[in-house]
Amino acid sequence: MIRLKVLLFSLLCAITPYVWAQASINPIDYVNPLMGTQSLYSLSNGNTYPAIARPWGMNFWTPQTGKMGDGWAYTYTADRIRGFKQTHQPSPWMNDYGQFSIMPVTGKLVFDQDKRASWFSHKAETVKPHYYSVYLADFDVTTEITATERAAQFRFTFPQQDSSFVVIDAFDKGSYVKIIPSENKIIGYTTRHSGGVPANFKNYFVLVFDKSFSIAHTWHDSVLVKNQLEMQAGHAGAVVGFKTGKGEKVQVKIASSFISAEQAQLNLDREIGANGFDQTMKASGVAWNEVLGRLKAEGGTDEQLRTFYSCLYRTVCFPQKHYELDAAGKVVHYSPYNGQVLPGYMYAGTGFWDTFRALYPMLNLLYPSINKEMQEALINDYKEGGFLPEWSSPGFRNVMVGNNSASVVADAYLKGLRGYDINILYEALLHGANNEGPMDAVGRRGVKYYNELGYVPYDVKINENAARTLEYAYDDFTIWQLAKALNRPKEEIALFEKRMLNYRNLFDPETKLMRGKKADGSFQSPFNPLKWGDAFTEGNSWHYSWSVFHDVQGLINLMGGRKTFVQMLDSVFVMPPAFDDSYYGFPIHEIREMQIMNMGQYAHGNQPIQHMIYLYNYAGQPWKTQYWTREVINRMYKPTPDGYCGDEDNGQTSAWYVFSAMGFYPVCPGTDEYVLGAPLFKKMTVQLENGKQLEIRAPANSSSNKYVSELKWNGQVHSKNYVRHSEILKGGQLLFNMTGTPDKKRGTHPSAYPYSYSNKK
Repeated sequence: MIRLKVLLFSLLCAITPYVWAQASINPIDYVNPLMGTQSLYSLSNGNTYPAIARPWGMNFWTPQTGKMGDGWAYTYTADRIRGFKQTHQPSPWMNDYGQFSIMPVTGKLVFDQDKRASWFSHKAETVKPHYYSVYLADFDVTTEITATERAAQFRFTFPQQDSSFVVIDAFDKGSYVKIIPSENKIIGYTTRHSGGVPANFKNYFVLVFDKSFSIAHTWHDSVLVKNQLEMQAGHAGAVVGFKTGKGEKVQVKIASSFISAEQAQLNLDREIGANGFDQTMKASGVAWNEVLGRLKAEGGTDEQLRTFYSCLYRTVCFPQKHYELDAAGKVVHYSPYNGQVLPGYMYAGTGFWDTFRALYPMLNLLYPSINKEMQEALINDYKEGGFLPEWSSPGFRNVMVGNNSASVVADAYLKGLRGYDINILYEALLHGANNEGPMDAVGRRGVKYYNELGYVPYDVKINENAARTLEYAYDDFTIWQLAKALNRPKEEIALFEKRMLNYRNLFDPETKLMRGKKADGSFQSPFNPLKWGDAFTEGNSWHYSWSVFHDVQGLINLMGGRKTFVQMLDSVFVMPPAFDDSYYGFPIHEIREMQIMNMGQYAHGNQPIQHMIYLYNYAGQPWKTQYWTREVINRMYKPTPDGYCGDEDNGQTSAWYVFSAMGFYPVCPGTDEYVLGAPLFKKMTVQLENGKQLEIRAPANSSSNKYVSELKWNGQVHSKNYVRHSEILKGGQLLFNMTGTPDKKRGTHPSAYPYSYSNKK
C-alpha cells in the first residue's frame, strides 16, 4: 500500500507542471516584461524595455537606466536607475517623444540625472504589465507604479526623513513646469522628440500629490532656483519636498495630453479620479488578463507558457493610442501631421515593414475591433498628412522601405473588418502606389522606374532597390486583391495584376536568387549573394529572395521546380553564417545576430526571412516546416532578458511566436489562408471576438512528437497545408495527431498547397 501511494504521488508530481499549474491560468502571472531588455547597440536580444501600461495605451512608464535622450532607456545589465519615465518609444532606433520623468530622493537635495541615480537590484524589483516595484538603495525608497491608458499612479514608501523629495524632470529641448502648492499639484510640458512632429508639439502633464509640500523649487539645466514656482527653459524641472515618517507612503497621480494642460487634467480625472493605487492596479490587471486571455495555452512547460504570454504581451503594446476623449466624451487627437486638434482616432508607433507580416494579421484574428480603430486612424493619417505612414513615431519617419500600408489596409478589409470608409483608404493606396512621398520612406521611392521598367534599378542612386521592387510587387498584389473586392474598373485591376509580377524581373537564373538589375536591363556585377544591404534592406539575397509571398509557385517555377526549390530552402540552414558587410563598413547588429545563432544563413532576428520556414508547405515537404518552426521556438525564444534573437520590432517577432505556437502562420496577408506548421501546446483555446471559440488540440504533443501525421477539422480529416481565416471565424476544433517521425505522405500533393497566384486558386 505504501509503495502504491509513493507511485501515485510520483505520477501526480510528474503531471503537475503540465496540468495542475494550468488549471486556472492568470496570463499576467506568466508575463516577463523584462524579456529582451538585455540588449546593446551592437547586439540585440530584443531591444525592449519594461512597459508598465495598458494594452495599446497612449502612455507607457518604464524605469530609466539610460541617460536622458538615450534610446536604450532600460538595460537589464545596468545597476542604477535615474528616474521613472513616461515613454512613447517604439524602438531605441526610433528613440522617444513626449517623455518626462519622476524620481524620489532623500537626504541631500539632488536633481541632476547622474547625481540622483540610485543603485538597485533585480532581486528587489517586481515587473508585471500592470505593476512595477523597485527598491532604490541610495535613498531607502521603494517605488511602485501602475497605469491606465493616459494616466498612472506612483506610490513611494519613504524612510523617516526630514528631507524627502520628488524630482520632476521635463527633459531638455524646451520644457516648462509650474508648482501649485495650494493644490499639491505640478503642471508642465515637455517638447523633446526625435522627429515626426509639427513645430507646436508638446506633451502636457499634471501631477497631483496626496501630501502637502514643505519645499517647492524649480530648476533649469544644472541650476536650482529656490522657492521659484514656475520655470520655462531649455531644460526645466521641479523639486518638491516634505518630512516623512518611517514607511510613510506618498502617492502621486499623473496624466498627460498631447492636446492641452486642461485635457491632461481631464484624462487624470476620468481615468483615475478618486481611485487609490490598489484599485487602479487591480483594474489594470483585469484589463491585461482580458486581452491576454483571448488565448489560453495548456499542456506545455512553465518556460513555454512564460515565453508565450510574454510574447503575447508585446503584441498588444504597439501601436499606441494617440487619441484622447474630450469633455463631451468624443474621440479627438492632436495631429502629428499638421499640429491641429481634430476629431477621430489616431495611433502611432509602428513600422509596417515589420508588422504587416504577422502583427496586423494577428489583430485581424484576435482583436479586430482594435484594428478597426487603427483603420479609421489611417484615414486620418491620409487626410492630415497626404500619405499613409509606413513608419509612424508619431508622424512620418524616414526609415525602412516598401509601401506595406497596402498590406495592412487590404488584409483588414479582406478578412472582414467593416464600419469605416474603405474607399478613402483605397484612394490612399492608389496615391501611395503611384507617387513618391515627402520623404524616401513614404509613398514609393523610385516609382517612375518601377512603373515603367518593372523594377527599381540598381544604378540610379536609390538604395536597397531590389528590396523595394520585391515589396512593391507584393503590395501591388494586395491592392489587386482589394480592387477586386471593391469592384474597381477592370483596367485598374489588370494594371496591379501585371505589376505584382514585377518580382520576376529581378530573378537571376544563374544563381537562382534575386539580384539587383541596372536600368539597361543587365544584372549588377559583381554579385555577392552574401552581401548585406546594398540592393537589399538589412539582409542579403538569401534572405530576400523568398519575398514573393503571393506567388511562391511562381518562384518555384523560376528556380526550376520543387526539388530545386527545396534544395535552396535547405541551403539556408546548412550554409555557414558568412557575410559581406562592406555596404555598412561594419557588422550591423542584425548580421551578428545571424552569425551567432548556429542556423546558417537563417536570420530570424530580422523580418524578411521569418516566413521562409513555412514555404516547405508549397513544395510538398511540410514536415520540414514542422521541424524548423519547433527549432526556432525552442532555440531563439526564452522568457528571459536575453530572450529574443534580434529586435522585437513592435510585436512582429513576438507575433511570429504566437502564431507558430498556435500551429499556423499568415505567410501572405491579403489572402484568406494561414499556412500550417505544428502547435506547441497540447491544447489552446482561442476566444474570438464574435463569441466563437477555436480549440487547437494536440494531445500527443511533446518535445519529441513535433511532426503532424494527421489533422482533423471539426472531426473531418483535413488534408490541406493551410486553414482558412473565414472558417476559423466560425469556431471549431483543429485536432493534430502528433508523432515522433516525419509523415512524408501528408500534404505532399499539389492540391494541398497554399495559395499562389500562379496556381490561380
